Amino acid sequence: MEPTTRDSACFEAGIKFGALYHQFAGTPVNPESAASLETAIEESIENQPFCESVEVEILTDKLADAIDHGYTELTGKFMEVEIVVEQEGTKVVTKMEMEDGYPMMKIESVTK
Repeated sequence: MEPTTRDSACFEAGIKFGALYHQFAGTPVNPESAASLETAIEESIENQPFCESVEVEILTDKLADAIDHGYTELTGKFMEVEIVVEQEGTKVVTKMEMEDGYPMMKIESVTK
């Protein structure tokens, strides 16, 4: 069976989340550098094929609480992310949020 456009668009969204998380997890960050890191992440992932938009919010209040020596490392607990992929008229909206202490990446909607 051939993959559908829907299948491919969902796969593309997963690829983008994998790249985002594993490329940027561990990056040194503090509340003052959070905005520039958000922009860097968004612009980096938006370069990939079929990526319509990326919105990254680094949760600076949680970040500030975790800092004990000037910075901390970026992890999923400090980010909320939305990635929108559009491929051949199929739009996939995905999000990453913490769920039971783990950064869960999930499909919010698929529309044609």
